[in-house]
Amino acid sequence: MKSLDSQQQHIFVETNNIRLHCVSQGEGELVILLHGFPEFWYSWRHQIPALARHFKVVVPDLRGYNDSDKPESGYDLDTLSADIRGLIDRLGYTKAHIVGHDWGGAIAWHLAQKFPEKLNRLAILNAPHPQRFVQEMASNLDQLRRSWYVLAFQVPGIPEWLIRQNLKDFVHNVFQGQAIRKGAFSAEETQIYQAALEKPGVLNAALNYYRQMFHPQRMWNLGQKWEMVNVPTLVLWGEEDTFLSHKLVEGLDRLITAPFKLKLVPNCGHWIQQEAPQTVNRELLSFLRNSSPSLAVT
Repeated sequence: MKSLDSQQQHIFVETNNIRLHCVSQGEGELVILLHGFPEFWYSWRHQIPALARHFKVVVPDLRGYNDSDKPESGYDLDTLSADIRGLIDRLGYTKAHIVGHDWGGAIAWHLAQKFPEKLNRLAILNAPHPQRFVQEMASNLDQLRRSWYVLAFQVPGIPEWLIRQNLKDFVHNVFQGQAIRKGAFSAEETQIYQAALEKPGVLNAALNYYRQMFHPQRMWNLGQKWEMVNVPTLVLWGEEDTFLSHKLVEGLDRLITAPFKLKLVPNCGHWIQQEAPQTVNRELLSFLRNSSPSLAVT
């Protein structure tokens, strides 16, 4: 699809034995924006031009999505994080600011734990710390109810078939139906998401993220290891997320040893950067451009 801004470039980058399609704009320190399920680079359309006035912004289609390669394997957090670590290197940088939403946020958390030397700053949008999420799934019936689809996605083949039969309704319900600020998604925008999901291999790859992370053995391993994050961190959270309870942000200060700021955004759901783009842009610019090591916790 065409870029929304004539200054945006579409590039392909070889990393970790796959090819990622990316949208790039701007110059300066590197900012990488990581999307979630069931999205692609387009979910950052409101942030790219705003951030590109001050940074080099690169937005990949994650492994398996849209125009990136769709291998049969590699949808575990270790491999997905290695994809982004390699992307930083191939772009000619030693470090990057990493911003992640939903699944992109899970990858961002993991990057900060595994490769802290590759991060300048970390910004998380409505994405729980992986170990915290596993803990809540095991002990909180409300979160288990909200995340019923995670369990449904574990069945091979059937979820893909069911979603394909009703793809238009699925996309409308996921975005428009779950948004608190209903004006965030036009009919044209949901059609753009639908077209990206219709590409061969995308739906299976997207569901493999859930199958890899929520495999019983991998969940056990995640639950056993609580690794600290030691890079400056901003967490933005739409308070009325129907998928993820805001209780998931409780206790994050005990998992982050670096300066940390939490901001809850009222009257906003899961799709925070699309429901409240001006708020997100303002917070990201303030955080990423602030060279001070201290952050206020709100």
